Amino acid sequence: MSARAAEPVGRPRLALGGLAVAHTMAQAGNTITVFATPFYVRSTGGSATDVGLATTAATLPIIIGGPLGAVLVDRLGYRRSSVVADLVSGLTVLAIAVLGSTGNLRLEGLLALLFASGLFDTPGATARTVLLPALARRADVPLERAVGLVSGAERTAMLAAAPLGGVLVTLVGPAEAFFVDAGFFAVSALLVTALVPRGAQAEQGRHDASQDAGYRRQLVDGARFVLETPLLRDIALVVLLLNAFDTARLTVLLPLYALDELGGATAAGLIGGALAGGSVAGAALFSAWGHRLPRRALFVAAFALTGGPLSVAFALGAGTVPLVVVGAATGLAAGMVNPLIGTLRLELAPPHMLARVQTLMISIAWAGMPIGSLLGGVAADALDLRLVYAAIGVAYVLVALVPLTGGTWRRLDERPTRP
Repeated sequence: MSARAAEPVGRPRLALGGLAVAHTMAQAGNTITVFATPFYVRSTGGSATDVGLATTAATLPIIIGGPLGAVLVDRLGYRRSSVVADLVSGLTVLAIAVLGSTGNLRLEGLLALLFASGLFDTPGATARTVLLPALARRADVPLERAVGLVSGAERTAMLAAAPLGGVLVTLVGPAEAFFVDAGFFAVSALLVTALVPRGAQAEQGRHDASQDAGYRRQLVDGARFVLETPLLRDIALVVLLLNAFDTARLTVLLPLYALDELGGATAAGLIGGALAGGSVAGAALFSAWGHRLPRRALFVAAFALTGGPLSVAFALGAGTVPLVVVGAATGLAAGMVNPLIGTLRLELAPPHMLARVQTLMISIAWAGMPIGSLLGGVAADALDLRLVYAAIGVAYVLVALVPLTGGTWRRLDERPTRP
C-alpha cells in the first residue's frame, strides 16, 4: 500500500482547511491595513491627495515585491515563505500602531512602513496559493473547488475585517486599529506552521533544469512565459485596468464619500462588509459549480456586474442602505470571477514556476492599483465625486466586454486534462 493510500483522509483536508483559515487571517490583516490607512491620514490633517499617496504606498510594492519575491518563494519553499512573509508584515503594521498611537508617525514614515509591509504581502499570499494543487490532490478535491475555498476564505476575511475596521477606527482610533492588524498576521503564521505538512511542496512537480539557473535567469524565464502565453497576458492586462478602477472607487473614493455623505467610517465598513459578504457567496457558488460553468461567459458577465451597478449607485448619490444592497450583489459577481482567474493561473503555469507565474500575473494586474489610487485622489480633489464614479462605471463595463471580441479569449472555455 502506498504512503498516500495509508494517509488518513482527514489529515489532507485538515491541511487544506488550515491553509484556507491562515489565508483568511492574513487577508483580514491586509483589509484592516487598507481600510484604516485613509482614516489615519485624514485624522492627521492629510488631503485627498495624501490619501492617494498612502494607498499607492500600500499597493506599489505588490508590483515590485511580487516578481522579485517569486523566485525566492520557489527556492525557499512555499510553506516557509508564507510564514516569513506573515511575520514581517505583522512587525511592520505593529510599528505603525505603536508610532501612530503615540503621535510619532509622520506621513513619510507611514508611507515607508506601508511600503515595507506590502513588499512581503504578495509573496506570502502567492506561497499559500501555489500550495493548492498539491493539497487539493492530497485531499482528493477538484482544483476549482480548492481555489474557490481559498478565495471564499479571502472574501470571508473582508466580510469580517471591513466592518471590524470601521468599528475599530470609530471606537479606538485609526492608529490603534493596526494592533489588531498585527495579531491577524501572527495567527496566520502559526496556522501554516502547525497544519501544513512540510512535504506538500514536494508534490508540486519534478525537478526542472531551469531551477538550477541563477536568480536573474529564473526571473526572466517566468516573465517570458507569462508574456508569451497570450491568454495569461490578456487576462492580466484586462484585470490591470479593472483594478485601477476598483482601487480608485473603493479604496480612495469610498472613504471620502462616506465622510462627506454617509456620516463616517462605519458606513464605509458596512459597504465593504456587504461587498465581502457577496464575494463569499460568489466564491462558494464557484467552488460548487465552477468546474461546470462556461468560463468566458462567466468572466464577462461577472466583471460587467462588478463594475456597473455599484458605480451607478454612487453616481446617483445613494445612501448607506442602497449601497449595502448593491454592494452585496457586486460582491457576488466579483466572488465568482476571482477564483476563476486563480484557477486559470494555476492550470496554465508549469509546476516548477508556479510561484513566478502567479506573482508576475498578479503584479501585472495590480499595476493598475497605484495608478488608480493616485488618479482617484487627484480626481476627487478636482471634480465632484459623483461625476468621477459615473466615468469609472462606463469605462469599467466597456473593458469587461473585451473578451467578447473573440481571438485568444475563446481559449477561456478550454479545460486541461488533469491526472
